[in-house]
Amino acid sequence: MAAPEPARRGREREDESEDESEILEESPCGRWQKRREQVNQGNMPGIQSTFLAMDTEEGVEVVWNELHFTDRKAFKAHEEKIQTMFEQLVLVDHPNIVKLHKYWLDTPESKARVIFITEYVSSGSLKQFLKKTKKNHKAMNARAWKRWCTQILSALSFLHSCNPPIIHGNLTSDTIFIQHNGLIKIGSVWHRVFSNAIPDDLRSPIRIEREEQRNLHFFPPEYGQVADGTAVDIFSFGMCALEMAVLEIQSNGDTRVTEEAIARARHSLSDPNMREFILSCLVLDPACRPSAHNLLFHRVLFEVHSLKLLAAHCFIQHQYLMPENVVEEKTKVIDLNLVMAEIHRTGRPRVQWRYSEVSFLELDKFLEDVRNGIYPLMNFAASRPLGLPRVLAPPPEDARKAKTPTPEPFDVETRKVVQMQCNMEMNEDRAQWHLTLLLVLEDKLHRQLSYDLLPTDSSKDLATELVHYGFIHEDDCEKLAAFLESTFHKYRSAPP
Repeated sequence: MAAPEPARRGREREDESEDESEILEESPCGRWQKRREQVNQGNMPGIQSTFLAMDTEEGVEVVWNELHFTDRKAFKAHEEKIQTMFEQLVLVDHPNIVKLHKYWLDTPESKARVIFITEYVSSGSLKQFLKKTKKNHKAMNARAWKRWCTQILSALSFLHSCNPPIIHGNLTSDTIFIQHNGLIKIGSVWHRVFSNAIPDDLRSPIRIEREEQRNLHFFPPEYGQVADGTAVDIFSFGMCALEMAVLEIQSNGDTRVTEEAIARARHSLSDPNMREFILSCLVLDPACRPSAHNLLFHRVLFEVHSLKLLAAHCFIQHQYLMPENVVEEKTKVIDLNLVMAEIHRTGRPRVQWRYSEVSFLELDKFLEDVRNGIYPLMNFAASRPLGLPRVLAPPPEDARKAKTPTPEPFDVETRKVVQMQCNMEMNEDRAQWHLTLLLVLEDKLHRQLSYDLLPTDSSKDLATELVHYGFIHEDDCEKLAAFLESTFHKYRSAPP
């Protein structure tokens, strides 16, 4: 007798789920585990396959990307150049850019592979989000539009200020991703870098042409010319901003979006500031387009006062000195009738703001958004050049070596510490101090470390060693050293 149809379908779905979670391959160190399930994150052109994978150290899902080369001899001739490119790409770190975590080479007898691990953004592309919003007959929220534009421009400003500038060259609503908390992540960042770095005799796996007819309208007239530059990305951003505002630019069944459809979308914008902002990005002369940095200060976007933004970032950087619910605790002891700020005006009444006029819930939400990277700190420097020199690092993982259970040597920690707790107690023989350090990272993960202190150990040496072994970000070294020093003084000076 045949099994009932619903039961059989349920078992089939379970079998499919088990197949997708099956581990197909591991990195030589055992940290990254490739699964059968394929994903499309639009991270780089020319990638033959992208799989969902697990980072067993952090317990998060990542993307396992593979680039295949059929001519191993030609690949070996350019291996050093390809390694240099990936070493540079791993350096680039921005909250609104899909992160490239690690890479290694696999060169068996006849073929070659470059395998690299990138961040996984599970909520899908901006294009998918806009389609769902329109399907539900909802209009675009102006505040969300501003926050998305600010984050995209922050990433572009970062890339364009590198030395030399990094041109995205493939910015569309399909290569922009959105997380559940509203954080925007740009993928496919290395389109231009990746294509240019592959020598001519290895270009067979690289798709340089724009294959998606429906996305041709994102590219300006000068695209692909020798002289094109960062203005290419500004035009593409303008098209993304227009699509975000109207949810979809109708193609009316055509294979590509027409100029008439773009004109209709522009004319449908009711906000004159928004219209002027988008049109300034879409001018045909690339020399007349504004820079990403200047667009961040446009009146349609610049809504958070610089002092408020700077104060929030300072607060987040030093949050390890404060309890997690510091805003809630402070509101309990503050007299709401007290004057918080005052402006003296000659010949006119002064203006006062009292604590009762402040929404503490809104303040908590703003701090959480700053912590998540939604309001990046980009307004205090005209340019922030990021050099991308050849990295003096040990060679990448060798896939021909047997896998070992030891972790990868000295991974650089990219997450910042948001809270620190430290405790010291004497060992049973009361001859040595035992240190326990709890670190809360910005992604809410906890890291607990313990150590038997030696008489010669200094707080600075311990903090430097934690950076060296990849336990903390190098930017946190000084404040951890200061925190440890205060802890040493507190416990060692206390009476026995």
